[in-house]
Amino acid sequence: MSLESRIRELSERHKRLEDAIAAELKYPAGDDVRLHDLKRRKLRLKDEIMQLRNSP
Repeated sequence: MSLESRIRELSERHKRLEDAIAAELKYPAGDDVRLHDLKRRKLRLKDEIMQLRNSP
């Protein structure tokens, strides 16, 4: 898998997590544990994308 395709795949997963977080926030009685987990996973993906983009 090329670097660009890996970044694209991770970016797509990041976007899906953003959508899941937005959906979870629509409900006043949302699951805080699930929301925290989604945000943590999103941040991890963002960090991985940035590392790949900054690698030589």
